[in-house]
Amino acid sequence: MAANEVPSETPSEVRGEARGETRRRASRYVVPVAVAGVAAATIGLVPALAAAGDPDLPEITAQQLIEKIAGSETQTLSGTFKVSTDLGLPALGGLASGLGGLGGDGASSTADPAQKLTELASGTHTLRLAADGPERQKLTLLDGSDEYSLIHNGDDVWAYDSKSNEVFHEKGASEGPEAERKELPATPKELADEVLKAAGDTTSITVDGTAKVAGRDAYQLVIKPKQAGSTVASVKIAVDAANGTPLKFTLSSVEGGKPVVDAGFTKVDFARPDASVFAFEAPKGAKVTEGAEEAAKPEKLPENFEKEFGKDFEKEFGKGLNVIGEGWTTIARLDTGAPAPKTEEAPKEFQGLLDSFGDEVTGKFGSGTLFKTKLVNALLTDDGKVYVGAVTKDALVDAANADK
Repeated sequence: MAANEVPSETPSEVRGEARGETRRRASRYVVPVAVAGVAAATIGLVPALAAAGDPDLPEITAQQLIEKIAGSETQTLSGTFKVSTDLGLPALGGLASGLGGLGGDGASSTADPAQKLTELASGTHTLRLAADGPERQKLTLLDGSDEYSLIHNGDDVWAYDSKSNEVFHEKGASEGPEAERKELPATPKELADEVLKAAGDTTSITVDGTAKVAGRDAYQLVIKPKQAGSTVASVKIAVDAANGTPLKFTLSSVEGGKPVVDAGFTKVDFARPDASVFAFEAPKGAKVTEGAEEAAKPEKLPENFEKEFGKDFEKEFGKGLNVIGEGWTTIARLDTGAPAPKTEEAPKEFQGLLDSFGDEVTGKFGSGTLFKTKLVNALLTDDGKVYVGAVTKDALVDAANADK
């Protein structure tokens, strides 16, 4: 099928005095280490994996395909999918526990989703998924004979790690402050129009052929930056031709090689899963950790929260947070207000990680360390400025040089 080009228009404290000093030291390393978290946060769990055989489907424009996605009424499904992630990072298995030690009281469960799901940020994983509307979902991560399940069923969230026989439970999943109501597009066409309009002159959106995904006919929606300097080569989404459900998501880097993210269904069924799929009872002998009840309750922010938060932020990280550029080449700039710490001064849980993906760089700005992944890069200069973005090394160095 010939590509249908759309006029380019898209993106666009510390608890415990005994540990206070350690945490203050560690907080200076959170920005570069968070590069891994930011990159992982872009993954989502959008399913995908193409199969052989491209179906012959009626032609469709990119705007029509976006309308089809927006108009999809899919509420129920079950299936199996694989997620392969290659961020160009070292193994992240110990990252969660390292960061968790900075923010918690030391009590945690291996079944806590905040820790377990970081495994998806690297390697290849097989998952089973079931959904029955917004109130019931189940995700099972398979690892050999071991399984990790995360179940949302009404007011409860359960997580179970069969390897450690630990359970994490939290109530109040359906409670929370009412989301701020905003006027949204009333129809799929209006939403598609807004998506295309919001982009500016930075992106190309096309329909580029068809594919078979988990036995389903699908259209291929391809999104590419038009700006030079982005680390993103393309985003490809396979969309079910019948119901508009995204079936395939592939994010490729300008570095080439394996995709940064290639996640996809190998089997999918849109029938409603049986209610028993979402039922859970903690196994006999399992250790059960209850999530903090306060975390599940709506909280009213104290008066002058924004002002006080700003003071605390400036005290810890300095002043000068701003944004450089636009679209795919947007760079966040932060002046910490203090010389950058040396790697050897970092808490030991960070040292290996910093060494493994940090390179020394120089320029008119002076010198610094570039923390690199295939998607998000960060430059920490020796005088304490941080530049972060889904842009190339050269783009970060150019931004730092222009600041001088």
